[in-house]
Amino acid sequence: MDISETVSADAPGGIDVTDSLSAEQLAAARAVLAAAVEADGREAVSEAGRLRLRADDPRAGVRHLIQTATGSPLGYAQIEAGESEGGGRSTVELTVHPAHRGAGHGRALVDAVLREAGGGAVDFWSHGGHPAARHLAQSYGAELVRELRQMRRTADAPEEQPLPAGVTLRTFRPGEDDEAWLALNAAAFAHHPEQGSWTRADLADRLAEPWFDPAGFFLAERDGQLVGFHWTKVHPEGLGEVYVVGVAPSEQGSGLGRALTATGLRHLILDRKLATVLLYVDADNPAAVRVYERLGFTIHEVDLMYRVQVV
Repeated sequence: MDISETVSADAPGGIDVTDSLSAEQLAAARAVLAAAVEADGREAVSEAGRLRLRADDPRAGVRHLIQTATGSPLGYAQIEAGESEGGGRSTVELTVHPAHRGAGHGRALVDAVLREAGGGAVDFWSHGGHPAARHLAQSYGAELVRELRQMRRTADAPEEQPLPAGVTLRTFRPGEDDEAWLALNAAAFAHHPEQGSWTRADLADRLAEPWFDPAGFFLAERDGQLVGFHWTKVHPEGLGEVYVVGVAPSEQGSGLGRALTATGLRHLILDRKLATVLLYVDADNPAAVRVYERLGFTIHEVDLMYRVQVV
């Protein structure tokens, strides 16, 4: 919920809701997001959300809210419908154009989101944990339910770690490993609200991205079956990323995750010559946090999720 302080619930401007963006709506959304990045120094919408921003290419369960006035883009929100243990759950990312903040547009956009959600839990991301988003969340009686930490390290490559006996390592083969990897990813992240639910389309989107490099996507096999992976990413600005590390439930505790993490870091630091590597980890996963801290990672910033219950 990356928005600045709002002062009026009666902000001017209209809000269009659609599940299929026109070229004009797409341009307006991208204009808002580009201006927010320039002003805030960070993306207001996650990678997954940005990949859904395509004209006339609807994704099931995803709606877009385009806020404009007199032809000028004011704000953008994205709602993804899902399920939770208590019923319906919607996840929201939104921002207001920096040139139009402080005029009530953020509150108007949040109100529209809550109307569209219809009921149940509505989770709002605040990327970077902006104080204004916290203020707005409090005004709606929202509860802080998640803290996602971005951690970074700038250090020498870690020592190579041995693989468990019987496990071999290779790199990803697009078009051949897709289905097996999706099955492993689902099993490894069955508890995770986003990663474990990846579909063929989610994978295809990322394989088509300019940053994708199969040489940095490491797969671990045992008896011809995938049992773990470390997918690395290189950002255009020269940052490396531990994009995602996953281990099959049967291999957890074997040291495979540690070995895969070291393999990916060594690739980014030694092969790609990158000085800084980042990763994301939930604060409520202390075991993973400790592993990354021992590898030299420290907290860089946090993303916060606030929940509003709509009845």
